[in-house]
Amino acid sequence: MLEPKEMMGMVSGGVSFAEGAVGDRREGLAARVSAGTTARPHPEASPPAPELAERPTRRRFSAEYKLRMLRAADSASRPGEIEAMLRREGLYSSHLTAWGKQRDAGALVGLAPRQRGPKGPSVEQVELAALRRRLERAEADLQAARRVIEVQGNVSALLEELMAPKSATEPDAQRPKR
Repeated sequence: MLEPKEMMGMVSGGVSFAEGAVGDRREGLAARVSAGTTARPHPEASPPAPELAERPTRRRFSAEYKLRMLRAADSASRPGEIEAMLRREGLYSSHLTAWGKQRDAGALVGLAPRQRGPKGPSVEQVELAALRRRLERAEADLQAARRVIEVQGNVSALLEELMAPKSATEPDAQRPKR
């Protein structure tokens, strides 16, 4: 007698959908209808979907590794030796071609790993930003100096007014006592 778990996966004819290839899309409603049930399985009971596998990361090769593989390819003397090395290392012949061009263009400079994505600001842009900051600081210093000069002028005028002798023609002038 079959266990209830085994009966759930069976369809007519005794073939289980669990025996399909990885990523087989015959699961779901069709399997449940042919098995006699339309209820949704518990999310934890079903195996994880292969479509949701972790995203692969790009391989990165160091300059030393690239040079070592190029030397190994250059030293290969028997037929099939390079192909065997490529299979063993999981590489393509286009890797060797590109790395050889990089080596010829500038040895390790061409083989150094390059950062992907947008490039940083150019030298001119960095210098321009520094000059703009310097200009803003100079303008702020100039504005402060103008304010100081204005205040000094006001203080000077006030002191002159206070120190100047009062004349008799002014209405507030005090008359000397006799």
